[in-house]
Amino acid sequence: MTNNEISRTANIVLHVVFILMTLACLLPIILVFMISITDYDSIVLNGYQFFPKELSLEAYTYIFKDYSVIVKAYGVSIFVTVTGTLLSVLMTSLYAYPISRADFRYRGIFAFLIFFTMLFGGGLVPWYMVYTQALDLKNTIWALIVPMLLSPFNVLIMKTYFQMSVPAALIEASKIDGAGELRTFFRIVFPLSLPVFATIGLFNTLHYWNDWFNSMIFVTDTDLYSLQYLMYKMISQADYLSRNGALIQGSATELAKLPGETIRMAMALIGIGPIVLAYPFFQRYFIKGLTLGSIKG
Repeated sequence: MTNNEISRTANIVLHVVFILMTLACLLPIILVFMISITDYDSIVLNGYQFFPKELSLEAYTYIFKDYSVIVKAYGVSIFVTVTGTLLSVLMTSLYAYPISRADFRYRGIFAFLIFFTMLFGGGLVPWYMVYTQALDLKNTIWALIVPMLLSPFNVLIMKTYFQMSVPAALIEASKIDGAGELRTFFRIVFPLSLPVFATIGLFNTLHYWNDWFNSMIFVTDTDLYSLQYLMYKMISQADYLSRNGALIQGSATELAKLPGETIRMAMALIGIGPIVLAYPFFQRYFIKGLTLGSIKG
């Protein structure tokens, strides 16, 4: 056994540990899928099962009763996620890079402003009035993008990475060669900072995709509902109808049988689909950037 080789016992133990960790990630998703295709009465009688006795597609039939609404909500969420992530990463980097530079004259002021907003906020009412009255973004697609464009936490992460991983000597060398600030940033700093760009991009992707609060606050036009908010409304309606079916004449029995639990699980699967594809894309840049950041002779 060489110095860099682990023992056979340690190798087996590591394989077992990683297999168990993989199962811990996959089994909940499989269980959610099996519940979504389980008959509702079977869930009431037998609970959650990996191998249900009776299968049913009632949940998916209810969700896709008007499939055009789902497709439209998917389009809104995809556009908001892609556009918001790109703009947010760009704004975050253009704010973090100057305050990471020791030679920037006003770096202390701008660093204080971004840190101050982490500790104190104006509250919901002023926040709402700025976007609806001052910026007039109500019932527009930008109301789902602009409020989350800049996160102080992400700015501080990126600022720290620039300070720790981008050598000042490279920036000085680019100045000597006649490169301007933007050229230095996009040709020198950006290639060396792919790991932090991928990290912030992943944070923003998850944030935009899972957001439903902005749709609830700023949007009343059904054509602009995001997927998450649409699912929230559908689940709320299904719960209300199933619990108050006796108050609606002539349909109490049918409404009481609405598959509320299976609808929740089906909604979870529908919402998780596209976001899973983002992980392999960002993972590629995590690995690629591990050896970047040093001065090479």
